[in-house]
Amino acid sequence: MTETPDFDLGAIDDVIHGRLRLGVMAYLSAVSPASFPELRDRTDATNGNLSTHLTKLEGAGYVRLEKGYKGKRPQTLVHLTKNGRAAWIDYLDAMKQLLGG
Repeated sequence: MTETPDFDLGAIDDVIHGRLRLGVMAYLSAVSPASFPELRDRTDATNGNLSTHLTKLEGAGYVRLEKGYKGKRPQTLVHLTKNGRAAWIDYLDAMKQLLGG
């Protein structure tokens, strides 16, 4: 008889698990900071949709938005925070556990 791996859906971070937020976290784990237009283009999101999801990630403390200017144009940079990186690693570990690896 084979042993069944632990199966704890509660270990999956709902803040990260949404498709767009997952894409943002994955991208920021490799490229941080990223500009708002860069994230929008990489995730194929609309401005409003990306803004809504960034607000949720920011509320959880996973990202930090830095608003400023590049020349005379407004620019928003999105940084993955230390807590965000830890949450991302925990999320990946939970997914591996859930998938039996």
